[in-house]
Amino acid sequence: MKNPLLQDWTTPYEMPPFGDITDDHFEEAVDAALDEARANVAAIADSDAAPTFANTIEALERADETLGRVLGVFYTLAGTDANDRREALSRAFSPKLSAYGSEIASNAALFARIETLWQDRDTLDLTDEQARLLYLTRRSFVRRGAELDGIAKDRLAQVMQRLGALGVQFSQNLLADEREWVMELGEDDLDGLPEWLVEAARAAGEEKGRKGPVITLSRSLIVPFLQFSSRRDLREAAHSAWTARGANGGSTDNRDIAAEILALREERAGLLGYDSFAEFKLETEMAGTPEAVRDLLMKVWEPARAKAVEDQQRLSAMMHNDGVNGELEPWDWRYYSEKRRAEEHDLDDSALKPYLQLDRMIEAAMDCANRLFGLEFAPVDVPLYHPDVRAWEVTRDGRHMAIFLGDYFARGSKRSGAWCSAMRSQQKLTGDIRPIVMNVCNFAKPPKGKPALLSYDDARTLFHEFGHALHQMLSDVTYESISGTSVARDFVELPSQLYEHWLEVPEVLEKYATHAETGEAMPREMLDRLLAANTYDMGFSTVEYVGSALVDLEFHAGEAPEDPMAFQAEVLDGIEMPRAIGMRHATPHFAHVFSGDGYSSGYYSYMWSEVMDADAFAAFKEAGGPFDAETAQKLERHILSAGGSQDAQEAYVAFRGRMPGVDALLKGRGLDDAA
Repeated sequence: MKNPLLQDWTTPYEMPPFGDITDDHFEEAVDAALDEARANVAAIADSDAAPTFANTIEALERADETLGRVLGVFYTLAGTDANDRREALSRAFSPKLSAYGSEIASNAALFARIETLWQDRDTLDLTDEQARLLYLTRRSFVRRGAELDGIAKDRLAQVMQRLGALGVQFSQNLLADEREWVMELGEDDLDGLPEWLVEAARAAGEEKGRKGPVITLSRSLIVPFLQFSSRRDLREAAHSAWTARGANGGSTDNRDIAAEILALREERAGLLGYDSFAEFKLETEMAGTPEAVRDLLMKVWEPARAKAVEDQQRLSAMMHNDGVNGELEPWDWRYYSEKRRAEEHDLDDSALKPYLQLDRMIEAAMDCANRLFGLEFAPVDVPLYHPDVRAWEVTRDGRHMAIFLGDYFARGSKRSGAWCSAMRSQQKLTGDIRPIVMNVCNFAKPPKGKPALLSYDDARTLFHEFGHALHQMLSDVTYESISGTSVARDFVELPSQLYEHWLEVPEVLEKYATHAETGEAMPREMLDRLLAANTYDMGFSTVEYVGSALVDLEFHAGEAPEDPMAFQAEVLDGIEMPRAIGMRHATPHFAHVFSGDGYSSGYYSYMWSEVMDADAFAAFKEAGGPFDAETAQKLERHILSAGGSQDAQEAYVAFRGRMPGVDALLKGRGLDDAA
């Protein structure tokens, strides 16, 4: 039987034929695609023809097209619906793919052709996009060791192969810990829990094969449990399990893996001539240097910590008034903060959540995209990989723009968190290729027949990931390697964080925040209270984030620590981390940093982008409103459609006219007057 992964797909919109694909197909397909890619690269490198942009750079763009298509399907399944076979395949593919990457980077004949084009670039009559692609291609080869030789080149290949394997293992260990922990709740354990949370816990119990409600390590279950459970002992047990992910001993413990990853990254940077991995990594980002990142984070840290310490004192007093002695602990913060929010802003999550239905929030995100960019979304029947996944065709003025997939519910086979990815990216080199874009979330699945209800934070996550999706959908470049979200890491979060602001637009909530049972719109006074509380507890959320970002930076800014946990504690002590607040992502489960290279030395990027997103949304306000057509057109032209075809700072300045300062961020977080 022919392997469907290696055939032309005749499905609607050339979607992967998931119904025909089995796990048995992947190994053969990846091996065949690697062989094809190697042959294509060899044909480029060994060509007798003089190097041209077309026969070298553009040919490289097409060389591994089949491999990208196969891996797009595989990693979609491995991340959203893992099983033992897929995890084994991930471990098997990692060294193969690393070896392939090293072979390309160390191909002297290939790099010589690229170098010839680089030296002759002023005579090639390149478009701006082609000139940018040539620059980025050469830079990528140099940063992967193309200028090394002998022992150093061989050692770098070994380091990269080992790093790939460790990243896969880190991720799989974390998923295993998240999948295995369950806390069953008896009737006496439900004190304080709102009915919607009990129902979600019962649905989680059914998914786990348990008779009653359970709390799992899904964020959409454990966070509200910590907010509402009046059982301090259960809150402590749940919080301890949540923070212990990847640090439980045994075969899934990530602490030694993190130490080895940090040591190998330091060695990698040294082989390439850098003083630290942070210097190597940040060279290509907007920030540029570790010093610039540290400066930004500390400007935010001081007012955030002051606010958090003030809040800690107030929450401690509330706890003592309840007759609980001792100090406020991390498993107490959310519980008393929720009580304080109800008192100060008259906001009860139990009353608020029925107005934030998942389906209505999806409609809201899509309607904003229609008003801003003219996009229209229509459900379509296409092959999908799981019953929970939904699909829409995205069009504009009748033109097909993308297929958008939404995979919203938590399950034990899905890695935690939320993300956007593209099974197929936009490009025009081989035709008008439009993307297949996915948003993946981990919202609590409701009982059958009941609507899924979101917290306001969940709704913000939905808008955030949809902003990433727009970056992919609206991409309009020739070359896939610079399309969509293929931009500097500290620029990639700008579209996503900017899009969150439309959730705060009153007219959006007035239309789409409707009650799950009555269908009535959220009362205006409740909406006003919700928006007024938008910066509530911002000291806590900023401190837990910046603490994580500073630990990530310091991990990579000097000599790799032998004991990452001790080093983490040292960094947090040095900045006087409030004792009742932990890192958002402690080292053993810091997947952003250790599951791959993406956010290593780069977790700060959310805040770097936030400096811009606060300023960018202000551009709409200055122009007359959140749906100003001219400003939306500028945003699309200079940022959303441009991908990585220009320098990130130049792109932002083209949109806004200047770069912003940190003041807008502090004001947006309500920290501008913190002591």
